[in-house]
Amino acid sequence: MPSYKLYYFHGRGRAEPARLMLAAAGLPYEDIRLEYEQWPEYKPKMPMGQAPVLEVDGTMICQSVAIARFVAKESGRAGKTNMEQAWADMMADGFVDMLNKMADYVWYEEDEARKAEKKKTFFDTTLPEFLGYFEKLLVANNGGGGFFVGDGLTHAEAFFLCLSDDIIAEKPNVLSPYPKLAALVERIKTYPGIKEWLAKRPQTPF
Repeated sequence: MPSYKLYYFHGRGRAEPARLMLAAAGLPYEDIRLEYEQWPEYKPKMPMGQAPVLEVDGTMICQSVAIARFVAKESGRAGKTNMEQAWADMMADGFVDMLNKMADYVWYEEDEARKAEKKKTFFDTTLPEFLGYFEKLLVANNGGGGFFVGDGLTHAEAFFLCLSDDIIAEKPNVLSPYPKLAALVERIKTYPGIKEWLAKRPQTPF
């Protein structure tokens, strides 16, 4: 079995989709959580000077979607056909788009007035529009009682769970108008491996 090492900081953040997929696959790995003061030492060693990074038998992979997709493929959870794989990637990229829009006002906007304005636009306009798209895409796959792609969990669900965690933390009833998405959150949380990981993962602010 390959040796897996996942490098990130003390948080869920961009590494959590990979952790969820590793948990779903039952793959053991070293969860290396760097202190911020260690980053200058590690940054030059990373392929693009960023984290997260997954090291597989000495070879490093960066970019969160690429890492989660790789783990999904390693465990047969990336979609069974080229079309299913494309749809899983499409959904994952859509969820990352929403996470990036949140990061813009949470992490990068320094002006408090602009931060509040961006947050309001996100929750009042952008997010409802895309949650509507996501709900329809879920329903399009056999009525929405399973997963986004095919008949099983893929990396799309890992990114969706991370998004849902963040938006529910800000607005607890945000998924109420989208019952299929809300039910999917619970299915992901009880998926074998993921359920156990959620119960034991470190509690962190992000």
